[in-house]
Amino acid sequence: MAMTDRGPGHFGAGIDVKPHAYDPLHQPELFEGVLARRILAFMIDVVIIFLPVALAAIFIFFFGIITLGFGFALYWLLGPGATIWAVIYYAVTLGSPASATLGMRVMDIQLRTWYGAPCYSVLGAVHAVLFWISVSALTPFVLLVGLFNDRRRLLHDIVLGTVAVNNPARAAALAGSRRF
Repeated sequence: MAMTDRGPGHFGAGIDVKPHAYDPLHQPELFEGVLARRILAFMIDVVIIFLPVALAAIFIFFFGIITLGFGFALYWLLGPGATIWAVIYYAVTLGSPASATLGMRVMDIQLRTWYGAPCYSVLGAVHAVLFWISVSALTPFVLLVGLFNDRRRLLHDIVLGTVAVNNPARAAALAGSRRF
C-alpha cells in the first residue's frame, strides 16, 4: 500500500485524522464555567457512589452482629465492591445518550471526544480509572492543568482525547445571553 498525501486531515495509508470539534475562540459558550461546574458534578457523583457503599457497610455490620462475628469477614469485599461499583457507574452514565454522569447532568455538562462524538461505555470506564490514578499518583494539583488550556481539559482528558463541554441547551442559553 503506497503512502500518499491525500490532503488535509489524511496521513499515510488511509489514516484519517479528524479536526477538533470544539473551538474555544469561536464557541466560548461551550466552555464557560465548565471547570467549576465539573468540580461540583464530581462531588455529586461521589455522594451517589458513596451511598450504596455506606449502605453495604451498615448491612455488613448488622449481619456481623447477627452471625456472631462471622459476617464481619465480608468487610474485605467492601473495597473491591466499591471500586467495581464506581467503574460501572461511570461506564453506564458516561456511555448513555447524555454522555454525562448524573452529577454532570445536574450541572448541564457532558463529556465528548475531541472530535465531537458522544462518549461510550468503555471510554467512560477508562476515563474514571485514569482520573483516579492520576489524582492518586500526582495529587489533586493535576487538576490545575485545566486552568492552562483553552478547552479546560484536565490531564486525563488530554490523554484520552475527551473534552467536557456545556450541554447544547446551556450553550445555547449562554450564546443567546451574550448577543444582547
